[in-house]
Amino acid sequence: MTMEETKVYLNGEFMPLSQAKIPVMDRGFLFGDSVYEVVPAYGGRLFRLSQHLQRLSNSLHAIRIQNPLTTEQWTQVLETLVKQLPGVDQSIYLQVTRGSTPLRDHAMPTGAIEPTVFAMSNPIPTPDPKVLEQGISAITLEDIRWHRCDIKATTLLANVLVRQQAKDHGAMEAILIRDGYATEGAASNLFIVDDDQLITPPKSEHLLPGITRDLVLELAAEAELSYAEANISHEQLETADEIWLTSSTKEIMPVTHVNDMPVNDGKPGPVWQKMQKLFLAYKEELSSNP
Repeated sequence: MTMEETKVYLNGEFMPLSQAKIPVMDRGFLFGDSVYEVVPAYGGRLFRLSQHLQRLSNSLHAIRIQNPLTTEQWTQVLETLVKQLPGVDQSIYLQVTRGSTPLRDHAMPTGAIEPTVFAMSNPIPTPDPKVLEQGISAITLEDIRWHRCDIKATTLLANVLVRQQAKDHGAMEAILIRDGYATEGAASNLFIVDDDQLITPPKSEHLLPGITRDLVLELAAEAELSYAEANISHEQLETADEIWLTSSTKEIMPVTHVNDMPVNDGKPGPVWQKMQKLFLAYKEELSSNP
């Protein structure tokens, strides 16, 4: 089934992607006045849906938009999208904008307007075996983003620019540095292994509270791996034994080169190997349960 044949959800209706349209006066289009979520689905099962919907609710609350759907309604919409591609691992994208107004004005409208609600599903590409065998490269860049990175907003121009800088350099991701400390990737959360301890920056307004990030910490606790939520200095990043980046669609990526220099021996490390097995087992259990 092609993208043109699959249906998307827009404001209460399922329709072909080619028919989905929004007004040019939509504030999401004009201002990026909107938030989004990305929910993976494995074997037809939505991955940690309650956590994703809670993060969506938090983002909506932060920008003063009332959640347009209940948990049950969101679940029905997303499950309907997933069923279009049976047996395929998927990435479900959903977005809520403040809606459309007659005039372009930076100030939020005083009257009630209907939010725009959009959702679609795409297959998750099969992971490149080379990434798991060799890891990925990254570069460090100054974190030029705003101070509310905990809101999953669609205003992602700064992320686009630093991600493109990484790509221009031949790297897959940019690790962002703010006031001498590593925060996260342009589209991922950050972990390092230092002296056998797994470390990730604590949640704050300077990074997105990742769903996969939280799962990694849960799996570490269950496996009795040493871990901590602590600030990671730029110098600590440079001397780390292992570096990982996590996201909903990229899962757990081992970083083996940073700024053209190898991380340790330049190969995915033993702690990542252990965590990868734990993560795959979690996915398998999710997929196999009815």
